Amino acid sequence: MIHLNYGKGPHKENQEYIQTVGGGVMADVKVTIDREECISCESCWTLCPEVFEQNSIDTWSQVVVKYQIGGDPAVGQFPDTLLDKAQEAADACPVAIIHVG
Repeated sequence: MIHLNYGKGPHKENQEYIQTVGGGVMADVKVTIDREECISCESCWTLCPEVFEQNSIDTWSQVVVKYQIGGDPAVGQFPDTLLDKAQEAADACPVAIIHVG
């Protein structure tokens, strides 16, 4: 896996990682959560724990720390290999506060 700097990304502010694996290129996918409207239903972190988790203080959904941008629990970028799972979680959100892409 090769990481190339390009725009914004999860590991360092203002940086995007494009990963090359087996000749293919995978770009990161942006996700945002309108956290103040979260009802803590558990759908997103149950369906896609690789990207979403429950915040232990306010109990709302957040992007897992490793994919947060700038330490913001409401904004992140994750590898496109998780896109289908993250989109399924967003689609399952009963208050439609998760935006993927």
